Amino acid sequence: MPDVTARSFRRQRFTWVDLGLLAAAAATWFLGDLYLVLATTVLIMIIFALSLDLSLGYGGIESLGHAAFFGVGAYSAGLFALHVSPEPLTGLLVAAAIAALVGLVSGMAILRTQGLTQIMLTLTVATVLLELANVAKTVTAGDDGLTGYSVSSVLGLFEFDVYGKVGFLYAGVVLVLVYALLMWIVNSPFGLTVQGIRENPVRMRMLGVPVRARLLAVYALSAAIAGVAGALSAQINRIVGLDTLSFTLSANVLVMLALGGTGRLYGAFFGAIIFVLLSDRAAAIDPTNWLAALGVLLILVVRYAPRGLSGWTERFQTTRTPDEVAAAKRGGA
Repeated sequence: MPDVTARSFRRQRFTWVDLGLLAAAAATWFLGDLYLVLATTVLIMIIFALSLDLSLGYGGIESLGHAAFFGVGAYSAGLFALHVSPEPLTGLLVAAAIAALVGLVSGMAILRTQGLTQIMLTLTVATVLLELANVAKTVTAGDDGLTGYSVSSVLGLFEFDVYGKVGFLYAGVVLVLVYALLMWIVNSPFGLTVQGIRENPVRMRMLGVPVRARLLAVYALSAAIAGVAGALSAQINRIVGLDTLSFTLSANVLVMLALGGTGRLYGAFFGAIIFVLLSDRAAAIDPTNWLAALGVLLILVVRYAPRGLSGWTERFQTTRTPDEVAAAKRGGA
């Protein structure tokens, strides 16, 4: 047990990758004034990808409808600002709580299944919520989008501006907090048992681990983080549309993880950055065939980097124990 705890703490160290990502964010702030809005979208998508990586990459819960929680968080934050209070931090917490509740309730049914059935159930949940948002026009404004709400200053000091500076900092601070929380969770005894369940649920059950309860907790936490990403989108963009619950968004975040690599928190960063930036540039160059660029990149990554781009960072990390190397090869952290 002490050896397991020691390895857990060693994996929580920050590396050159964290320093590089922080430097890139600082460079964007100081040199990319014209691209802060796009950069904020990248930050939000990173949080969303982290949420899916927690359930899929670490828990092995297959999902094709993760946008359900992003959309629930977005609508919750928008409706909270419209009818209760424009205070953003409270709205963020409310959105996370409601998304977690939806994840908890839906997870009770979803986690009873596996494989294709599980995938289809997650897609069903997202589709049902999309249709509910579409027909409940008096609440969500349907396909017109939820607008007309205002968001007050963050902590009463930082007012959102048209240049996106406060929005970028707001999303960046939330991302850092989410990332730190997930680093602690996935390397804690709880996180290690969840990864064990992903590898061999039967063996973990025989060891006395409450498999379904652990997976349900991970799924609800993943939903809460996705809800935070949706709430940030609603608060910063001041509009919530049906696309926040769409299948396209669920598919996009899966592509992000395929590019970056699952079961590694860095994968969410690399995948979201490349996906959003490449999509933006490719669409600007060729609005008709821009998806071809993403398709070619995905094929190349699957062919030459099957563990995702984040797998390359392992070559530059410090020496690992044989157990850690074996876990990395199986898709671990």
